[in-house]
Amino acid sequence: MFDGPDYPGSITEEIFETWLAEGRESLISYHFLLIVWNVYDEKYNPVYVEKREEIARYELYPDARGSEALIAVYDLYSESRISLGV
Repeated sequence: MFDGPDYPGSITEEIFETWLAEGRESLISYHFLLIVWNVYDEKYNPVYVEKREEIARYELYPDARGSEALIAVYDLYSESRISLGV
């Protein structure tokens, strides 16, 4: 996933599926999985949030100025990608 020149790296479907499962199995009632690129570590990290409003804390890749950039958002239960209005 995330192969190509529009993304800083890629991840396997297996890792993505693991992240979805971890979010659904959490004791906290998360609803969204955020795929976040860590600029310093040069890797993707899963971030789980309960409410859509929490997504706004992250700046979108490639315009992010900090150490983390939001790549994509998924609904944990439907597994559909959420449009970020870009």
